[in-house]
Amino acid sequence: MTADHTTHEDMINTHHEPAGSSIIRIEHVVKTFKSKVKTVTAVDDVSFTVGRGEIFGLLGPNGAGKSTLIRILTTLLTPTSGTAYLDTYEITRDPEKVRGIIGVCPQNSTLDVELTAYDNLDFYGKLVNVPDEILDKRIWELLKMTELADLANVRVGTFSGGMRRKLEIVRAFIHHPLILFLDEPTIGLDPEARREVWQQISILNKEKTTIILTTHYMDEAEKLCDRIAFIDKGRLIALDTLENLKQLLPAGDLIEIGLDTMDDRVLPGIRSNQLVNSAEFKNNTLTISAKNGSKALPAIINVFDSYSIPMNSISIHSPSLEDVFIYLTGSKLDAGNNEGAKPGARGRPS
Repeated sequence: MTADHTTHEDMINTHHEPAGSSIIRIEHVVKTFKSKVKTVTAVDDVSFTVGRGEIFGLLGPNGAGKSTLIRILTTLLTPTSGTAYLDTYEITRDPEKVRGIIGVCPQNSTLDVELTAYDNLDFYGKLVNVPDEILDKRIWELLKMTELADLANVRVGTFSGGMRRKLEIVRAFIHHPLILFLDEPTIGLDPEARREVWQQISILNKEKTTIILTTHYMDEAEKLCDRIAFIDKGRLIALDTLENLKQLLPAGDLIEIGLDTMDDRVLPGIRSNQLVNSAEFKNNTLTISAKNGSKALPAIINVFDSYSIPMNSISIHSPSLEDVFIYLTGSKLDAGNNEGAKPGARGRPS
């Protein structure tokens, strides 16, 4: 398979949608920004659907168009052409109704660090018209969900980055939105705080909330997302489940077997396996490329057993999302460590 544009479009257009109805439909969305010097196309004819209750990942480097697309879907920007529907509402005709069914957690923190955790939730709850008679109960539900109930009356300025981020995510969820947009939710957090936020996202998703997640972190997408879309230079270049995306790589899985000795009869026996792409022996290591390493391994082991050749070690390396992205675009995805502000900092999202 080659990384040509036609192949990508074919793959995008034939992917299987998740079970259940679509809650987001994006139809040929284009967004251009014009200046006296040039016209920049930030989103270039993007179309796809998101299933109800899905955790859907948007991945791409800085400037790929992810944040622009999110701003269009959340009615902060108007598309140059094309449109999108969130539930039954069209984004340009029904922006107020769209805002009523979504929650947004932007990349940069917008918490008021001078207020307590409770007061931050109370203020936002009133802003999104949560009825007074249920707001207090809802605030305590969310504080318990984030394990911050004991710190309800503590000023947010004293919180760690992870604590602030969890509070900000549930704040966006205070009015039970159908769709929750999370823009780089763990950027700037340490590994432990990131795992806590992941757990928080999974809990919210169990309440049948559809979650749109933009991230630079491949492990985050692999851990959380039901399906993943790669966006590069404004275009949608791939969209599928994690396993199906990994199948795009012709090299497949890599199996490495450590050996003290090799028999000339082994390589032909292994290469005859239909799941094996290639097999090479060098520096006491047999490296095998296979379409499915786990399925190919038993037959490979049988070849060694048949010739009574001992193996010192066996390891299987599956391709990562990073590998898929490099294959499709020819470049690495940014780590994301330098984009945006850390939680707690104020500023305009990039």
